[in-house]
Amino acid sequence: MKKAFLAFPEQSELLLSELQRRFGIKQKPAAVYGDLFYFEDLPETSAPDAPSPSQTIKPYWARTIMEEPFFLNFDSIGQAASELKKMQRNWAPYQYTCFRRAQLVQEKLPYINLKERKFPVEIPQSPIGLYTLIDEHTLIASAKTSSFLPAGTLQFIEDHENPPSRAYLKIQESLTLARLFTGCELPKPGERCFEAGACPGGWTWVLAGLGAQVLAVDRAPLADSLMKNPLITFMTHDAFTLTPEQVGPVDWIFSDVICYPERLFDWINKWLAINPDLKMICTIKMQGEINWPLIQKFAEIPDSRIVHLNYNKHELTWIHIPQ
Repeated sequence: MKKAFLAFPEQSELLLSELQRRFGIKQKPAAVYGDLFYFEDLPETSAPDAPSPSQTIKPYWARTIMEEPFFLNFDSIGQAASELKKMQRNWAPYQYTCFRRAQLVQEKLPYINLKERKFPVEIPQSPIGLYTLIDEHTLIASAKTSSFLPAGTLQFIEDHENPPSRAYLKIQESLTLARLFTGCELPKPGERCFEAGACPGGWTWVLAGLGAQVLAVDRAPLADSLMKNPLITFMTHDAFTLTPEQVGPVDWIFSDVICYPERLFDWINKWLAINPDLKMICTIKMQGEINWPLIQKFAEIPDSRIVHLNYNKHELTWIHIPQ
């Protein structure tokens, strides 16, 4: 089976490590094109020693996957675009070389939005292909990919003045993906959110901006502007030791806390045991080598999905939206 995996920027080593340690893939890529890793003969499923033998090969550290990659030789830009359009409408480029030539190819393809997005944004569930120019007359492409995002990438127009930290971009991305995956609505007026480890307040800033009420808990206070916001209630406490009775009824729970994944897993299950219908988004912070069996336990929680965000670093994001 042929596949090509496009790594997140500066995450190539983590992608290759995941393929080996999580899926048991020992062979090296047949070719490497920048952050794109092409394999000729992958197995249909993961290796027997991987966490789930029936699991298809969809690594978290790949922003998108070429599911059916092929090579195309072309004489002109027009020919390249014409051959791609014969297969489907929507195509996005990933380029590591021949940038100008790739831009000219893209200009001859039907328009898709490759710009930074303004939050909130709704992503259409439309198939989108991926292509990469290898040289001036050769490209690798796949009409079928694993993501609805162009080249598996979601970037937002940044606000450099109001948020107290850049962490706000992670919750904007995770909420956008949660809506894409499940069709759920974003937090809204009349809903109550509990954020664990909220300081300095990047996530709380987004939630309050959507009109939701937020209980923000941390040992250190939020940014001054957030402490004065009437939608935000701040509590000085270790958020992981608060009881549900102390927190009260909530619709959403969020955590970007730096803690061991084992502790986060236990905390999540404590809340879900009380209310399995809670909507939750939590960052799984990696402590050294990734514990893949533990990550699999997160993935096996009903109604869960694990992703690596464009705005994540050495971490994954766990999303729980009951259906």
